[in-house]
Amino acid sequence: MPDLSKLSEAILKGDVKTAVEITKEALAAKVDPQEILDKYMIPAMDEVGRKFECNELFVPELLLTARVMKSALELVRPLLAASGAEPAGRVVIGTVKGDLHDIGKNLVASMLEGGGFEVTDLGVDVSPEKFVESAKSKNANLIAMSALLTTTMPSMKSVIAELNKQGVRGQVKVIIGGAPVTQQYADEIGADGYSDNANGAVGLARTLIKK
Repeated sequence: MPDLSKLSEAILKGDVKTAVEITKEALAAKVDPQEILDKYMIPAMDEVGRKFECNELFVPELLLTARVMKSALELVRPLLAASGAEPAGRVVIGTVKGDLHDIGKNLVASMLEGGGFEVTDLGVDVSPEKFVESAKSKNANLIAMSALLTTTMPSMKSVIAELNKQGVRGQVKVIIGGAPVTQQYADEIGADGYSDNANGAVGLARTLIKK
């Protein structure tokens, strides 16, 4: 039986090789994949997020730990799906139309995955129609949008308008973020939430999906 506390340590250290090895050993020993995720992987990423907020970790380390988590998660996810286990939520994420910046969006996507969410990353320059169609086809309960340019922020409002037009606004929560975005703007356009960092986005997503 592998020592799964070392999986948490490997994630925190950004040690992909050890994380993958321990995950493989645990699965070979018939450890419940849901237990691996809930007791060792998600708490490790929560600790990563806490350290980031306290300035004990910085963006490069955050990206590294997220990459480690993703590598281990790729081994666990097919077994979770086969067992019928439900993710924490289903999220469609992207950078809005006209905007090609993706570092912040990638970070949030990685942290959401680390938090147990099923994430569909639409990339950059995503039209309102694509956000909504993807949310419908993936049965998503959350859309996460990013913008780094003030000129592209109005696209966020267009996505919410498209959700209303297609009659699915009540089924999908919307969170927004990005350097020029504020809580005030989120309130103005009728978004359900705003976060200025990746860890905050995970907490916000969990809160909104529980409502």
